[in-house]
Amino acid sequence: MSDSVAALAARLRARVPEIEASLAALVDPIPESRVADPLYLEYMDCLPATRVAVLRYAVEATELGDRQNPEIPAAVLTAPRLAARCGVPLDVVLRRYSAGNAFFGDILVEEAERVGVSTSTLRRLLHLQATVFDRLLQAVSDEHVREAGSRPATTAERRHRYLEELLAGRQPSGETGLEYDFDGHHLGLMVKGEGAHEAMRELAATLDRRLLADAHREEPAWACWLGGRAGLGSEEAVRALNSISPDSVIAAVGEPAAGIAGWRLSHRQAKAALPIAERRGTPALRYSDVAVLASILRDDLGTTSLRQIYLQPLEAAKDGGRVGRETLRAYFATERNVSSTAAALGVDRRTVTNRLRGIEELFGRPLGDIAAHLETALQLVD
Repeated sequence: MSDSVAALAARLRARVPEIEASLAALVDPIPESRVADPLYLEYMDCLPATRVAVLRYAVEATELGDRQNPEIPAAVLTAPRLAARCGVPLDVVLRRYSAGNAFFGDILVEEAERVGVSTSTLRRLLHLQATVFDRLLQAVSDEHVREAGSRPATTAERRHRYLEELLAGRQPSGETGLEYDFDGHHLGLMVKGEGAHEAMRELAATLDRRLLADAHREEPAWACWLGGRAGLGSEEAVRALNSISPDSVIAAVGEPAAGIAGWRLSHRQAKAALPIAERRGTPALRYSDVAVLASILRDDLGTTSLRQIYLQPLEAAKDGGRVGRETLRAYFATERNVSSTAAALGVDRRTVTNRLRGIEELFGRPLGDIAAHLETALQLVD
């Protein structure tokens, strides 16, 4: 790279903020019909960063010359995707890029004259800019077309996308006719199995609740919410499910919550409890009954540590820990009552006491200090 081209690139880079401000003034104001459209506002908000990324990309192309094509910045491709999502036509997007390219070309010529770039070099740089700009337009067009092609076409797809946006904490645009009060009280459920949707409709009718249901494409499950003006306890929903739900259906129930934030939280709780309900084969499971276990299962450090600290020592026994695990399971299932544990195992009380004392010696700590962790660790393998 010659000294004059290096000087030109430095001057162009220094003027990027000024050029961006000038380009911003060329953008049409937000139409009145769009001022309440969150997706369109998000698109408009991304334009300043996109312009800066494009300008720096153009300066980098000037520096590299014919030696190397610069990579199109990822930030540049965000704008066409957002434009497609909020319905801005591709020709409008491309016109904005063309206006920016023409403006940058004028600045390039102006600065080239100031630093003494030769005519032949300037001609080569302008040709290079045209080539680079063509690559940029192609990439932008491809992103817009790809995103537009992935936009939901049917009512069900638009509805699903709308709920996904809400769950992600964004305010989607458009109307979907959900007829569901997100400001009210909610109980989230995740349901799987043949007849799941029908069971949810019956449940909503039984409990006199508004049902909002959405089929998940990623897994054969339904995300459901029971909405109403007053709260609904998860235990009440479980009782109703146990009385009406077919054997083929497994349901995980979140905890009651209010407002849009509660709507999201109850769904997340149900989603976290569903894998446990499936593994246990439990027809209806409340998140509050497995909250600690569900949290640990989503944390690789927690699951690995519990197994290492509380299960591996048991496996050091001659039988690989089988008797110890069996005794502890019965002990926890009978709410830590030694006599009930002995009856459940078919052994005498002294045998249970000796086994528990042996476990304490194995860990070097009173059983009461580690019982909760042991019970959770055993639930992991169960």
